[in-house]
Amino acid sequence: MSDPEPLVLNFPSAACELPRIREELRSWTDQCGWTVAQIDEIVLAVDEAVSNVICHGYANDPNNQVELSMRCVQDAKEGAGLEIRIRDYGKQIDPAEIRGRALDDVRPGGLGVHIMRSLMNSVEYTRAEGGGMLLTMRKFRSHSAARDCNLD
Repeated sequence: MSDPEPLVLNFPSAACELPRIREELRSWTDQCGWTVAQIDEIVLAVDEAVSNVICHGYANDPNNQVELSMRCVQDAKEGAGLEIRIRDYGKQIDPAEIRGRALDDVRPGGLGVHIMRSLMNSVEYTRAEGGGMLLTMRKFRSHSAARDCNLD
């Protein structure tokens, strides 16, 4: 199976965009031959990331832009995988300050960063040139949180 062209999406910072984004991601990753469980993990991680951009980067203002790109990658150690980049132009913060709340603090919300880190091989935040943030996530076929937790 050959790798598809990279997926590139530009969309407004509005929560109503999330269902369309999830469908685009499902379609693209399915073309790449990812398992259903891995597709669910990828979609959930991206959904959490974009939701955080909308809420924290743009304070729920729907009049801003988010750029998402996804491409196939190859790593000498990990093998085949994908790289997801999410770029916003919102609030710029120190990447070291981005972390989920304490897991023993039981209440709704605040788990998006934990979820992304458990589902992906790597999650890296950087300050983007010109303002905003760039999130780069990578996932390799050898990694499945569902399989690792016997949820397949």
